[in-house]
Amino acid sequence: MAPTTVSSDLDPFVFGIEPNVAVMHQVVTAQLANRRAGTQSTKTRAEVAGGGAKPWKQKGTGRARQGSIRAPHWRGGGVALGPKPRSYAQNTPKKMVRLALRSALSDRHAEQRVLVVESWGWDSPSTKAAQAALADLGVDRKVLVVLNRDDEAVWKSFRNLVNVHVLDIGELNTYDVLANDWVVFTTATLPGSGGQQ
Repeated sequence: MAPTTVSSDLDPFVFGIEPNVAVMHQVVTAQLANRRAGTQSTKTRAEVAGGGAKPWKQKGTGRARQGSIRAPHWRGGGVALGPKPRSYAQNTPKKMVRLALRSALSDRHAEQRVLVVESWGWDSPSTKAAQAALADLGVDRKVLVVLNRDDEAVWKSFRNLVNVHVLDIGELNTYDVLANDWVVFTTATLPGSGGQQ
């Protein structure tokens, strides 16, 4: 299938703005922070088992005074100021998220790395056909293919290719656009004039 490069038909509101690098950075940082599980945890001296008794008397031994063998400076003791479960989530305004996405798409379009095809036209999954289609498009390196969720045959065709990342149009985001060298839409998933936003 021959690619349809429709740079003249791309919505300038989505693909033709001046990329805002600061906003893209902030949104990507927040997106990666939101992925963090935040489940790391260490035990404080209050949570470590044992150590209830004073290890030796306060005076007369010639050794430094100690109150518990579970103090942080003891082997097997609690951890001072260690990590505890927390949320790394950052709240980002929706307008900023949309601006960052438009900036990323405009940046890829400025580099002539946005392609649009009419449709992929496969009724059954075929990784070989997917590989051949990308070769026909002249796409190399990392590729982001944007599909509708109901394009199951196409989805299964692309998902086994190591250099291809398949994404539903509803999940299109700044990080994935910037993390890939090429972005390939169908006319049905093209943001802007095609009705997607």
